[in-house]
Amino acid sequence: MERRKFLITSASVAGGLAIGGYTLLRAEDLPNPLEALLADGQIALTPYVIIRSDGISIIAPRAEMGQGIQSTLAALVAEELDVALESVEVMHGPPSDVYRNNKLYGQEVLPKRLLRRAGKRLGIEFLPPQFSQLTGAQSSLRDGYVKMRKTGAAARQMLLQAAAKQYGVSVDQLKTDLGQVFLPNGRKVAYTDLIESARDIKAPEKVKLKPREQWKKLGSSQPRADMAEKCTGTAEYGIDVRLPDMLYASVLFSPFIGSGLESFDASRAEEVQGYVKTVPFPDGLVVIATNTWYAQQAAKRIEVKWKPSRYPMSMAEHRAAVEEPLGKGQGQIARLDGDVDQVLEKEEVIERSYSVPYLSHATMEPMNAVAWLQEEQLDIWAGNQNPLRARYYGAKIAELSEDQVKVHTTFMGGAFGRRLESDFVEIAVFAACAVKGKPVKVSWTREGDLQHGIYRPIASAKLRAAVKDKEVLAFDLQLSAPSLFSSAERRFLENINTEFPEQVDKSVLLGMSHQTYQLPNYRIQGFPAKERLLPVGWSRGVGETQNVFFHETALDELAHSAGRDPLELRLSLIEHEASRAVLEAVKKMSNWDNPLPEGHARGMAFAISSDAPTAQVVEIRQSEKGIHLEKIYIAVDVGIALDPRNIEAQVKGGVIYGLDSGINSEISVKDGAVVESNYHQYPLLRIHQIPEIEVHIHQSEEQIFGVGEAGVPTNPPALGNALFALTGKRVRDLPFRKSFDFA
Repeated sequence: MERRKFLITSASVAGGLAIGGYTLLRAEDLPNPLEALLADGQIALTPYVIIRSDGISIIAPRAEMGQGIQSTLAALVAEELDVALESVEVMHGPPSDVYRNNKLYGQEVLPKRLLRRAGKRLGIEFLPPQFSQLTGAQSSLRDGYVKMRKTGAAARQMLLQAAAKQYGVSVDQLKTDLGQVFLPNGRKVAYTDLIESARDIKAPEKVKLKPREQWKKLGSSQPRADMAEKCTGTAEYGIDVRLPDMLYASVLFSPFIGSGLESFDASRAEEVQGYVKTVPFPDGLVVIATNTWYAQQAAKRIEVKWKPSRYPMSMAEHRAAVEEPLGKGQGQIARLDGDVDQVLEKEEVIERSYSVPYLSHATMEPMNAVAWLQEEQLDIWAGNQNPLRARYYGAKIAELSEDQVKVHTTFMGGAFGRRLESDFVEIAVFAACAVKGKPVKVSWTREGDLQHGIYRPIASAKLRAAVKDKEVLAFDLQLSAPSLFSSAERRFLENINTEFPEQVDKSVLLGMSHQTYQLPNYRIQGFPAKERLLPVGWSRGVGETQNVFFHETALDELAHSAGRDPLELRLSLIEHEASRAVLEAVKKMSNWDNPLPEGHARGMAFAISSDAPTAQVVEIRQSEKGIHLEKIYIAVDVGIALDPRNIEAQVKGGVIYGLDSGINSEISVKDGAVVESNYHQYPLLRIHQIPEIEVHIHQSEEQIFGVGEAGVPTNPPALGNALFALTGKRVRDLPFRKSFDFA
């Protein structure tokens, strides 16, 4: 690069200022990650805004996987910087703790930071690694809403100071707009012409943000920064990466996840044209060739003996592992109001059981990564949600320092939490170490992707409740599922045989502690799975996707038992203003109080979903071909709507994702191995099945909420409740396709 660059943000790396609540004590704590990218004659003062001689770039350090987050993060900066969003380049940036997700990780205390710094200098890990630059859990806007605006405001203030110095005027005499400073004499000076004068200006300690009434971009729909690339086919996904002299690899996995390799014979693979070599890794083989087809054909010729399954052999055993603990002893309490046991001892008890299966992320773009190990440097290209983790494990496998590893985060064709993992990166690095000096692209087959996943947990629930005089007197919901954190510890601590006892933690109880219902006697408790099951991890709305289904199906049953309208009952149990607002919105949108034609029905559900109050109504009808999805109404409180069009798109995408999980999706186990291998066994909804979706955006303005997951959890229970209203058949186990035919 020959362009001279000047980088500015709301904090100076050496100045001890705050970046979104994360204080930098000294320059060596968190060095500017962009310094390593600059050539002679270029300058990088801080890590977010780049002013070049030919334009402006904004670092939006969250993974772009279709949700439009980089566009909105850039808009936060552009609003305060006074630049046109379409005129700036938006970049993901390198992996760095500077880009810490404070919403998910918060501020690490001083002693831990000092230990990490000392450990880095000594080459000793005193603490487990913390991969804080993470995209997920609807957290990106909640983390960046203030931080990114401060970034833009500080950059603007520094440019004003630079212009004042360069032209000998007072800052108070200057104004900015569209990437220019307006001088008192009417002359306009482009930001890019102020680089030299801005070199020695320090970032301000405090900045004043624009009030909402002065926003020009935020609050209005903005053009997506990635739209042109994606419409023209020029956007680069991980699977698109091409490098000189690149080799290609396919992965041969054990059918028994995590069990490992006993032995293999690759002699017949050597007969395949283009075959290079076979590389073992802890759970399989990487087969390298001169193109992907040759690699796949060679993999089919390898004779392998796998170690036996380490998990229960049948679905009945997996289901028993989460059902049997229910009701045995005291579970971990997520919610406790009143005296549930006393009421249930006196009243007639309603008992119900519910279940959901494992789910795959089933991303359109299967897992893949490119790794290139050269002398003293490893480069990784991958669509990933956690670049710090990719860098850490890449360095471990290649036996390099993290400073010698560069992670290039590409667009990704779906992620939904699957690309928070690093297994696909690790396998690529294993391959690169075996062919040092040449880049190698490792592409998983669809079969490998589905049968060797990190799944949404299997889960079961039991309800014990009492209804009297049209009121719900007691509600006791017991939940059981494998722990995401126990499962993650087994993977993250690099020892595939490490055993962690199953436990009840936040992941098992997600979405249950902060619901706004006010029932007089209300208890929700969680129980651990009785044994180790398939590896589970984060997915779109994980935890809430099963727990909201259980809770909202149960509450609908109780409404019918009490002779109450399901929506009216929910309104009677809620005082929280924003929750009532979204319920009233879907009531009005769907004409809830007006009867539907014969053969039509609707159902509804409500939840606080990733902090956002969400209500959904699903309308269906009976047709000759089966159940037809007629229309869906959904209202979401986003707090503050920054980009209405993108919010609507995200909510609709969540609804469709929820429909798939409710109607079709299931991962099952037979003889210790996952059964589903491709979309013929793991079907997805087709375009003609998707109904019209009407979205209402509510703004409570108390705080900002993400929306990427909000549409998912309430859809399956709303659909199930509609199916009951239409057919009189209550189905408590997903997926619904096992009980109904859908058009």
